[in-house]
Amino acid sequence: MVILGIDPGTNVMGYGVINSADNKIKCLAVGVLDIHNVEDKYLKLKMIFDRVSGLCKSFKPDELAIEAQFYEKNAQSMLKLGRAQGVAIAAAVNNNVKVFEYEPRKIKLAVTGYGNASKDQVARMLIGMLNLQEVPDKFDATDALAAAVCHHYQCKNPLTKLKSGNSWAAFIAENPSRVIK
Repeated sequence: MVILGIDPGTNVMGYGVINSADNKIKCLAVGVLDIHNVEDKYLKLKMIFDRVSGLCKSFKPDELAIEAQFYEKNAQSMLKLGRAQGVAIAAAVNNNVKVFEYEPRKIKLAVTGYGNASKDQVARMLIGMLNLQEVPDKFDATDALAAAVCHHYQCKNPLTKLKSGNSWAAFIAENPSRVIK
């Protein structure tokens, strides 16, 4: 399975692409779309859409793992981030790619085992885990790669991903042998 990870942003958008096969992860691409010098906010959104579409066409990912919004005190920042996230999702869906969102804390927990890990700790863990030869300049790139790795682990762990629905009742119905009576 090929997983595209996105760390959305209106100034810098990180992306990472991994191949997940036989419980092994291989990094196919990692980088950023740096658009902080572009003044037109709508042109920035188009550039995000185009880059995600291009990544979908190049790597043909099965699924997209995107970092979900988190609460910010500044409503304008949340609005801008939501727009960036929305166009990235729209680009993926437009290319028939399934979308999954993960909170930053869950991504950090999946990669480092600690939900409050620093961006540097996440990056260092990914460098060792994926044998990255070149270290990305920006944490946005490793954050996106971490989202893809988080999704890989989520797909492999039946206790954290329900096959259908998102309730305990659905889990129990699909896994009766795992219920202790």
